[in-house]
Amino acid sequence: MALNARLDHRNPLVFDTHELGRRPGALQRLTRTIDAPVDLGIQGVIGVPEGAPVELELRLESVMEGVLVTGTARASAKGECVRCLEPLEQVLEADFQEMFSYPDADDRGRPKAEPVDDAEDDEDTLFLEDGLFDLEPVLRDAVVLALPMQPVCQDDCLGLCSECGVRLTDDPDHHHDAVDIRWAALQGLAGSLEDGEKDELSGAEPGVDEKQEK
Repeated sequence: MALNARLDHRNPLVFDTHELGRRPGALQRLTRTIDAPVDLGIQGVIGVPEGAPVELELRLESVMEGVLVTGTARASAKGECVRCLEPLEQVLEADFQEMFSYPDADDRGRPKAEPVDDAEDDEDTLFLEDGLFDLEPVLRDAVVLALPMQPVCQDDCLGLCSECGVRLTDDPDHHHDAVDIRWAALQGLAGSLEDGEKDELSGAEPGVDEKQEK
């Protein structure tokens, strides 16, 4: 991953590691409550509403390669039950751990003698920029992994009646009388024949049959 572009320290998801320093083993614990960014979750399924509070607990540890960030995010996620389509809300707790590397150090924490352009190695690497790191991509990944792909309002939700759409959990004895489709087809055919005969009778002109007999 390329270096971050001009991180803004005023962004609530951007953190400053200058106080931590670069001495391996140094620790710093942070707590922060932020407003959820847009589309935090599984779009169209379940997620944390934009602007809702997200509580962050972070542990920053200085290592030779960079800063190891371990944390937990807590929030309330909202969505829709996939069985009965009723709105639901559930407590979200997402754990994460990510390394933010120093851009000027190799894998063993030593200063690089020469800059090396290795896109393949940097593809999945997150970097510190002037001592700052952006937690948003890490938070998004952690929230998606912590949320259910098919949320339900309760584990034993019975869903909706396939015929009339009533919520079966509210009426577990709900049912419809089964009709043999073969008899239903015959009844429909008989009904259409009766309707056809009525139409013919109603449309016949008076005295037509008498003329035909003569």
